[in-house]
Amino acid sequence: MKELLNLSKNLRELRGETGLTQRDVAQKLGITYQSYQAYELGLTVPTLQNFIKLAKLFDVSLEELLEK
Repeated sequence: MKELLNLSKNLRELRGETGLTQRDVAQKLGITYQSYQAYELGLTVPTLQNFIKLAKLFDVSLEELLEK
């Protein structure tokens, strides 16, 4: 469960570092803004496909998305 909390925190931080909005990230993933927002709020977990896309988008490993 700790990893999921880290994921939402890390997504917010990484998005902030890149200057992207939640809408920007959602568009790049091909999902709705609300779906991405739920990832950052820790309400839902990305699909494996979107998890991989997020790692590529933010240029981090899958492990880095869950750590910290």
